[in-house]
This record gives sequence, structure tokens and C-alpha cells, in this order.
Amino acid sequence: MTSTNQTSGSILGSTNPGETMPGMKKNVALLTGSLALSMTGNVLIVAIAALAGKTLDPDGIWWTLPLTMQFVGMMLSTIPANLLMKRIGRRWGFTIGQCFGMAGGLLSCYTIIEQDFILFSASGLLIGVHAAFWNYMRFAAADVSTPAFRSRAISYVMAGGVVAAILGPELSKHTYQLLAPASFAGCYLAIAVLCAITIVIIQFQTFPPKPKKTAEQPEGRSMLEIARQPLFIIAVLSAMIGYGAMNLVMTATPLAMQACGFLPNDSSFVIQWHALGMFAPSFFTGHLIRKFGNITIISVGVFCMFLTLAINLSGIEMGHFLSALILLGLGWNFMFIGGTTLLTNCYHPEEQHKVQGFNDFLVFGTMILTSLSAGLLQSLVGWTSVNLSVALPLLIVTVAIVWLKLNRHTGQQPA
Repeated sequence: MTSTNQTSGSILGSTNPGETMPGMKKNVALLTGSLALSMTGNVLIVAIAALAGKTLDPDGIWWTLPLTMQFVGMMLSTIPANLLMKRIGRRWGFTIGQCFGMAGGLLSCYTIIEQDFILFSASGLLIGVHAAFWNYMRFAAADVSTPAFRSRAISYVMAGGVVAAILGPELSKHTYQLLAPASFAGCYLAIAVLCAITIVIIQFQTFPPKPKKTAEQPEGRSMLEIARQPLFIIAVLSAMIGYGAMNLVMTATPLAMQACGFLPNDSSFVIQWHALGMFAPSFFTGHLIRKFGNITIISVGVFCMFLTLAINLSGIEMGHFLSALILLGLGWNFMFIGGTTLLTNCYHPEEQHKVQGFNDFLVFGTMILTSLSAGLLQSLVGWTSVNLSVALPLLIVTVAIVWLKLNRHTGQQPA
């Protein structure tokens, strides 16, 4: 896998280990803090969204519709968000994204108080736009880093999720009755506050200036040509299916636990440890990628996902839910960070915005499908079917990795 890392240098710049960029570590630290607060809101929503939906629509089956609408907002705005940041810069783009988050949090809070399930679901669109912007912070970490530091920068920024893993469920426990009797309304008020704090942090971040376009500057290859690269296919599949499989099982877990007699605080505890499993490994994932290569780390992530399914299918005690969700988080971490880092090896600088936007469009589209399916599968056919539905997509990634290894002499570098 050394050749893959070397490829990154040829595409994106020198890989001189001693090379640095001005303010690189400061910017990575600020991005880590910004993403940590944004992810805190996201973890909080994951812990309570389906339960809030069930509270507003107790006799229905569309409990995960509010979360699905969030992913619809993410998918519809991910490419426009990237194009907007290309025009106005990362700082202003991230600031606008947090403003959408504040609006979405306040509107969600109001709709829960008013017991309006339809408007509550629609408010998820605003939170989705918010998420579409902050998801680019991982790519912003690559923008402010040298090629030699890039995988670690992405990993460190994603490690901000450790804060989210602890703070998100704790916030849900302390705010879901804050505005009683409107259960969960206080959680969304907390999201608005988190967005306001993040806006302040963002103002201290600096990003490389946009390169001035000249007549001689190449436009880059077509998306079709880029997408034909074997590395690109593996990178996108890993991110899509890693996120989709995680999202399906994670979203259904609070509903499954409630059906098994567990309380909301129990599911919040499991989600907390799941989020730790997602983000705590980020402290060393970048180092593992540099040592063993992206493909190996992605493969380990797929194996963790399969172990998750085996545990979930073996029982419904607290220990099963807890251990499976921790492994699910670890599998997501390796697949998503491995895929994200691998993707940076597949494009030239002038192609990065359209490639990143296309990748996230596919990832968020998968999240829409899985978030909506989670509630339907759990309510109609049960927990076993939720887990079995994940096996085939994971098998597709496995086959793709084997295919790449058998044809490793092709597609190692963009033309």
C-alpha cells in the first residue's frame, strides 16, 4: 500500500515529511473542536429522534421520518454546499451551515411543543443542510495539511467525535425533559446553542486562499473518467456502505431496545458507547492507515461489521446491544476514514470539489434509504431482518476489495 500513499503525493503535492503549512496544527485543532460540537448535536439527535417521532406519532410506523428528512436535506444540499464554499470559502460556508443548524434546532423545539409531527419531520431538512456543511470539515482538514500529515489530520479531526460520544448522550439525558411536558424539545434547543458556540470557533480558522484561475489552468477530468478508477470505486463503496450499514443498525437500535423493555436512558447509554466506538479509534486510525494502507484498514472495518451482525443475531440482552454497537462504531470508523483518505488519492486539486460533492451525495443518499428503512423494518418485520439486510451490501464491499487485490496493477493513480 506504500504505492498508494506515494500516489497521493504526486497528485496533491510533495510528501516531504518535514514540510509544514502555516497554522496547520492550529487549524486542525480548531476544526476538531468545531466538528466535535457539530457531531455532539448529531449524536444527540440519533439518540432521541426516533423516540421523539414515536411520541408525536404513537400509532404510526414512520417514527424515523424526521431523521430521514434530515438525510434528505443533507443529500440535496451537499453538492450546492460544496459549490458555495468553492465560491465564498470554507469559513463563510461553515458559518452559514451552523446558522441552518440553529434554525433547525429552534424549529424542531417549537414543533415538539406544538405536537406537530409533520412540521417536526420537515424541520429535519434544515438540520440536514447544517450537516451537509459540517461534514466537509474532514476534507477541510486535508486542505490545511501537508500530504504527509493528511491522513492523520483527517483522523484527528474525526477524533473530535469522542467529545460528541460523551457529550451527546449526556445532553439528551439532561435536556429531554427540560421543557416538560414537551419531551425531547429541550434536546433540540441544546442543538441551537451548540451551533451558536461553533460559529464563534469557526471565525478563528484560516484556510488556504482559493487558487486564481488562469487560462492555462486545466479544468480536470470528467466525473465519469474519475469514477472509473478502481481506487475511487473502493473509496466510495467503503464510505457509502460503511455509513449506510452503521446508520441502519444504529437508528433501529433504540426502537429494538424499547421493544425489549429497555428505557430511553438505556438506549442513550448504548448509543454513547457506540459513538465512542465510532470516534475514539480516530486517534490512531491515521497511523494505522500509514502503516498498513487504506485497503487493509477498510477490510478490517468490514470484518467488524460482520461481527456486529453475528452478535445482534445471537441475543437481545443489554450485553448484546452494547458490544454489537461498539463494534459497529469501530467498523464504521475504519471503513469511513479509510474510504475518505483513499478518496483524496483519486483526484487532482482542480477536481476536489466535484469529487467530494459527488462522494457525499452518494453517501447521504444511502443514509436516506437506511434511516427510513430502519423504522419500517423494525416495526414491520423486526430486529433480525434489520441485521440480515446489512449482510449483502457488506459482501459487495468484500468482493470489490478482492477484485482490487487481484487487479492491483491497474488504477493506482489518476491519469
